[in-house]
Amino acid sequence: MPRASAKGPALGIFVERFSSPIGTLLIACDQTHLRAIEFADHERRLLPMLSRKLGEVAVHEARGPLDVRAPLERYFAGELTALDEIPVATAGEPFESAVWEALRKIPAGTVTTYGALAIELGHPVSASRAVGLANGSNPIPIVLPCHRVIGANGNLTGYGGGIHRKRWLLRHEGILLVAP
Repeated sequence: MPRASAKGPALGIFVERFSSPIGTLLIACDQTHLRAIEFADHERRLLPMLSRKLGEVAVHEARGPLDVRAPLERYFAGELTALDEIPVATAGEPFESAVWEALRKIPAGTVTTYGALAIELGHPVSASRAVGLANGSNPIPIVLPCHRVIGANGNLTGYGGGIHRKRWLLRHEGILLVAP
């Protein structure tokens, strides 16, 4: 991966590949925080997203000093709360950041709706579309569990990694939805 060009000093980002039951993940960390997760089949989205959110980044394809693998392995082995110990840092607009912070508070094995999340954040249910947009730009799927947000009618709606992955993650957490 090349260096992204933007203003300011380059932030060192380590990107490693992690094999999971839902496909290979690209884990992007700085020295102390998880910054992004991307699905390898959407790898081309990673560098532009990092650059857009963080400015200039110097990407190193190597395991970084932060161990994200062990908690991810434990999560996929069934220890659903293992993700809670991963330190994350996001760079978004204030509304996006509020949505992402709220995502982290959704307990494993539960779901909420876009409208309920809007209300929880102090907005009317009509802000559910804005919540959906912020949810869709979540840079750290799985760890910031946007897969736990569903449509008001109980249907699975968009997921950057594909609905099949969202369905798998929810089933993994014990949520069986009656959705196509």
